[in-house]
Amino acid sequence: MSNIEFFEPLRSVLTSKIPDCKDLLNLERLSGGASMETYRITIDSDVGERYLCLRRGSGGVNRETPSAVGLDTEAVLMKVARAQGVSEPEVFYVLTADDGIGVGFIMEWLEGETLGARIARAPELGAIRNNLAFQCGQELAKIHAIDTEATGLNLLLKTLSPAEYVNETWDRYRAWNTPQPMIDYTAQWLLANAPAADRSCLVHNDFRNGNIMVDETTGLTAVLDWETAHIGDPMRDLGWICTNSWRFGNRHLPVGGFGEYQDLFDGYESQSGYKVDPNHVKYWEVFGSFWWAVGCLGMADHYRTGPDATVERPAIARRSSECQIDCVNLLLPGPIEEIAAANQLDQYDMPTIEELLESVRDFLHGDVMNETTGRTSFLARVAGNSLEIVLRDLQQGSEIRLHERDLLSNLLSAAETDELGDLRWRLVRNLRKASVDLTDPALCRYLRQSVVNQVSIDQPKYSGYKWAIDSRDHS
Repeated sequence: MSNIEFFEPLRSVLTSKIPDCKDLLNLERLSGGASMETYRITIDSDVGERYLCLRRGSGGVNRETPSAVGLDTEAVLMKVARAQGVSEPEVFYVLTADDGIGVGFIMEWLEGETLGARIARAPELGAIRNNLAFQCGQELAKIHAIDTEATGLNLLLKTLSPAEYVNETWDRYRAWNTPQPMIDYTAQWLLANAPAADRSCLVHNDFRNGNIMVDETTGLTAVLDWETAHIGDPMRDLGWICTNSWRFGNRHLPVGGFGEYQDLFDGYESQSGYKVDPNHVKYWEVFGSFWWAVGCLGMADHYRTGPDATVERPAIARRSSECQIDCVNLLLPGPIEEIAAANQLDQYDMPTIEELLESVRDFLHGDVMNETTGRTSFLARVAGNSLEIVLRDLQQGSEIRLHERDLLSNLLSAAETDELGDLRWRLVRNLRKASVDLTDPALCRYLRQSVVNQVSIDQPKYSGYKWAIDSRDHS
């Protein structure tokens, strides 16, 4: 039996709303799911023990964001998609306020692999990977063929043009007190290059490796997580699955780290009859990194203001720099200079600050992970990784920030008394006013250099970091 606080209310719901449920035996929260909670439910049924799945809002509530549709609407989307031939689990029951559990729904439990890194690399999935990009293209074409008026989805979802979607995302970031020049630069580039979409369709908006389920024989078996769906340019979905964040280190396989562009396009065209323009998809690939850069920062906002302030949220927020380096690689490839670590900590202390941090990191990655399972073990890994970021910042951060200030001072003709934060804000305001030449070599150099060096602190193993280094070596 689980000690989760809504165990008993869930038991009442299951025994009254699920026809063959005799009792709730166990409830386990699964790892991952930073914006939503996922639980595996074990019930006693007419055929013995079986599993169901609970998808619940973080902390039991819908998180208010411009892109979130709410779990009630997500359940409707899944039901409609399943009825239209999209691979979906069956939704059995949508929770109400009277249930005492929070917002969410109960659905069919499907067996399969959903972890993106395993889908991209696990040997036992090698056979299905050859056709997976093609299958993804076919499935997206099925989603885009759903008649939003006949199904009533047009009454539930907002419609966004490319420019509107850029501005909505940019507005969300601009509401936070953080100057991130590469985000503002990319927003201006996206607005200047917005495509004239010739179709408006249902857009899943989070169709990527990590939100699909596969098995060893069929390949793709389910499409998951419809929480940000809208009506708009269907090529957004094709660009998103190609975004580097979801390649899981396999940057040379652009479709989810397992397939090629052309296989995705061929699958889509075979199902839809619509000819894909690769440049149109590339635009949405840039947007994908921009959108997720802002989305990652949103995790820090959620940590500060929302329920369920887990250790996972600030860790994900630091991934914004990964997305920004992907924007650099797509828009501003060129020479960079790596800043070597210069440990300025007092090595006469016993123990040093580094040693204190290392001891806690090793405890989390060793004892805690070895003695725990499931979500607790997962969060111990996340916490240890966060300490790694702190260690790298202590070793490199001062030198990196001095170098960034020098670049900004030259770019903005700053006074010696200007602080780094003030200079970042000055550049950000100029970018927002569109008073900066986006092709200025000094601006491009600053953005490349500052973002690459930030990633060297946040996640030097990220594939986009190596991509930037490779671009330097071949520029």
